[in-house]
Amino acid sequence: MDFVRKERYSIDDLCAIMRILRGENGCPWDRVQTHESIRKNLIEETYEAVEAIDCHDPSMLKEELGDVLLQVVFHAQIEEENNSFSFADVTDEICRKLIVRHPHVFSDVRAENAEEALDNWNQIKKITKGQKTAAETLNAVPKQLPALMRSEKVQSRARKAGLDYTDASSAFRDLQSEIAELGSAMDEKNTAHIAEEIGDTLFAAVNVARLYDMDPEELLTRACEKFISRFTKVEKMADKEQIDLLHTDSSVLDRLWNEAKK
Repeated sequence: MDFVRKERYSIDDLCAIMRILRGENGCPWDRVQTHESIRKNLIEETYEAVEAIDCHDPSMLKEELGDVLLQVVFHAQIEEENNSFSFADVTDEICRKLIVRHPHVFSDVRAENAEEALDNWNQIKKITKGQKTAAETLNAVPKQLPALMRSEKVQSRARKAGLDYTDASSAFRDLQSEIAELGSAMDEKNTAHIAEEIGDTLFAAVNVARLYDMDPEELLTRACEKFISRFTKVEKMADKEQIDLLHTDSSVLDRLWNEAKK
């Protein structure tokens, strides 16, 4: 095998290793992978990198960013084998994009603050992607994003087109209205209508969070963690009192839950 071990490796070495792994005498697993078969790996590694950021752990972040980079190189290598593009082409394209979308740095356009710089970026992005209408910018938000994140992005782009609430209180009134409509659908016992109204309620809740400059994805993550923490306390109390959570009445569960909340 034509590969020299080193004290320190570079991105070129990573690309070379991937070519070896995908080569005739490489790894049987790596050789048979496709974009589709490793699609989830890219998502999972990205979330692990996000976890490292949330943990404020530089060592963990260094490792997880490497795992994300591996996925990028892996996908680029598959395309290089198809004579489509290479990792070098990926690098070239992102460099060109950064230069074009930062005219306040690489040209004579002015941006006095972060907001103006972001406006420049978004305006140039819209032009380079050929988006002529606001609806096209909304449709361009990837459907593969987590639904809360996608909702926030769609709403933010609608705001830039002039369609938004005057304040959070207005958005909250719409949220209350959606909850009332959900209640009516539940009274009707119409599952299709219930499903629609649950979706509308969630979307309305995202609007309220957005107008408070809060990330709905992050808020729901915190809510999940809070629930897990309280459930853990409930389980411990139930175990101490020899209560079977699966076979006890709701009043006992309510008591344990309220104690856990305290």
